[in-house]
Amino acid sequence: METREKGSRFIATAVPARDEEEADLAIETVRSEFPDATHHCWGMSVAGRPGERLERSHDAGEPKGTAGPPVLQAIHSAGLGNLVVVVTRYFGGTRLGKGGLARAYRAAATRVLQDAPRVEAVPMSRLLISVPLRLDGEARHVLARHGGRVDSSSYDDAERSVLRASVPAGARDRLTEDLQEIARGQARLEEIDRPQG
Repeated sequence: METREKGSRFIATAVPARDEEEADLAIETVRSEFPDATHHCWGMSVAGRPGERLERSHDAGEPKGTAGPPVLQAIHSAGLGNLVVVVTRYFGGTRLGKGGLARAYRAAATRVLQDAPRVEAVPMSRLLISVPLRLDGEARHVLARHGGRVDSSSYDDAERSVLRASVPAGARDRLTEDLQEIARGQARLEEIDRPQG
């Protein structure tokens, strides 16, 4: 979504992001898409530590507080989360002043968010799942069938597979039953933090 202000071009890009890692990747992708731009300013609101939101912004060389914070304000005003908004600027030769910059960055971010599709956040439970090693693949399939994903895995125990996973909170009980069924009661599940979404 592109806007113009006194010759400067502002290109706003909104990207879904569950966490800081996904947001950082989105920022780098936008930078590589517009490598000759003057600035790539951004704001993010993503999942942080359990039960908390991580909100950050960056002015990317613009005067302090004139770019990143206005982008983050636009995210707040839209009532959205789990995303990053990057506003790319091509300087047009006319200085906008601090107030003008802040208005231009906020307007670009607001405009892209108005057109962004909305997806309702599903509360997720983060689990530590331990199953006999021979059932690793089957446990992953059961998890996927319940809308979950494996965040990381470890095989430190020669007999067991340990999966760090996220699953929709409403599917947790049924997932537990299905894992116990395939593991004949030998599955262990531990909630590592409260549902978030």
